[in-house]
Amino acid sequence: MVEATVWSVLPPLVAIGLAIITRKAILSLFLGVWTGAILYTGNVGIIQTFDWMIAGILADDGFHVQIILFTLLLGSGVAMIWRLGGALAIRNWAVQRIDSQRKAGLMAWGLGTGFFFDDYANTAIVGSTMKDISDNLRISREKLSYLVDSTAAPAATLGISSWVAFQISMINQGYAEIGLPEEEVPGGFDVFLSAWPFNMYSILSIVMVLCIVVTKRDFGEMLLAERRAARTGKVNRDDARPMQDVEGDLGKPKSDNPRVATFIVPILVLVTVVLGVAAWTGNGFQGAGAQEFSDNADFTLALLLGSFAMVASSYALGYAYGILSLEESVDTTIDGFGLMLTAVTILVLAWSLGEAVSALETGKFVSEQIQGVVGEETLPVVVFLAAAFTAFSTGSSWGTMTILTPIAIPVAWDIAASHELVSVMVGVIFSGAIFGDHSSPISDTTVLSATFSGADLIDHVRTQLYYAVTVALVVVVLLLIWGYTGITPWLLLVLGIVLIVGLVYALPAIQEQLFNVDPVQEPEYE
Repeated sequence: MVEATVWSVLPPLVAIGLAIITRKAILSLFLGVWTGAILYTGNVGIIQTFDWMIAGILADDGFHVQIILFTLLLGSGVAMIWRLGGALAIRNWAVQRIDSQRKAGLMAWGLGTGFFFDDYANTAIVGSTMKDISDNLRISREKLSYLVDSTAAPAATLGISSWVAFQISMINQGYAEIGLPEEEVPGGFDVFLSAWPFNMYSILSIVMVLCIVVTKRDFGEMLLAERRAARTGKVNRDDARPMQDVEGDLGKPKSDNPRVATFIVPILVLVTVVLGVAAWTGNGFQGAGAQEFSDNADFTLALLLGSFAMVASSYALGYAYGILSLEESVDTTIDGFGLMLTAVTILVLAWSLGEAVSALETGKFVSEQIQGVVGEETLPVVVFLAAAFTAFSTGSSWGTMTILTPIAIPVAWDIAASHELVSVMVGVIFSGAIFGDHSSPISDTTVLSATFSGADLIDHVRTQLYYAVTVALVVVVLLLIWGYTGITPWLLLVLGIVLIVGLVYALPAIQEQLFNVDPVQEPEYE
């Protein structure tokens, strides 16, 4: 049995490395879990592999089961919207109003930052809404999945959401590890607000998306994907395996007269029910403040009920408009489950890999490497990178926060006995966790972003990685400046925005010089 050693990072590295090299996510994840089982048991480990798969599904008091049900129901909702002609209607509507890639990108950015209450619902709503619109304008699926992924989780960490409730619980746990008298411990919500400007990756990631959309400048593999889509109309590469292919799986829409209502109403029902249930469980209707709301709101229940209501409303629309009979609606629901089988399989294997790295104490190994080896000036950068590596290896932002927050807060207090440095630690852990999440093919939000955008998972990861690393490097520079100067983080964020804009212009120009590739693409169609 291997515990808390360098070998404990092998299973996630095997899964991630093979996924990127082979582009076969399911096989790579399974082999990663199996590698962990071999290390853990000292034999072929096949029984342990399946034990971890079962444990991964049932972990977190049924949270993963609820997410699977939510995902399947959303698949059914998407299938119903397609069969009712809603996707075709919204595409016809958009053709008259959204006539450029910039407008479509701004719409995706606005929706992604606006639906900040939960990243899962965000990816489902924005991906489903924008897919046909972006296809019509020859925006690659890789680009769409980047727009969806790089606004979903970052926005959720910055607004009142399920993420914030979890973050505050981790802050309280970290302070409990310090052992301060109760009267000297600041409120978790107050620390979250102080940490907000240090969540630099999330903030600058949203800025980066906006810059890419407005300037229409791409670089790295994303530029090649955009050139392919612009020149050939192929929104996915020829050998891609999209996580979801609605038209291929469901055929043509049933309606000869598509109505926008069959798209808008189910989406509005989903949003309304999610927000309503969250407000109800968080005492929002009784005037609860932001902290009480974030502490009590049950976003998982809200997502489950919202997705169910979405499907139910589509049934009602199908009956009211005489498009689908009850039997046809039930068949469509089952077909919608099928749309999500690949996503659910990858989610289960990703969670299983999480069980493997937990058993091998990968997180403990990573966290031990940062203790006692750095000073106050460089601690934020080290913790940011540790959080990034942990999230990259485990595919879990929340797992990363769970592992590192109770460790980093006491370390920061031991170094400086400063609530300010504690707030910095909170911000950089969240920031690093999102960066690692964006870079990892085993992250649940990465999987769902590719799913609802209809992109190949590994293509999404490979193209997004260039942008994620660019933002992360800017964050490292800003944290080093803060460590050695103590300058206000708000001014650093302004500097970060300037750097992001400069890099969006500089990096495509460098690629153009080296490879003679025009960084600005216009669709070649009338």
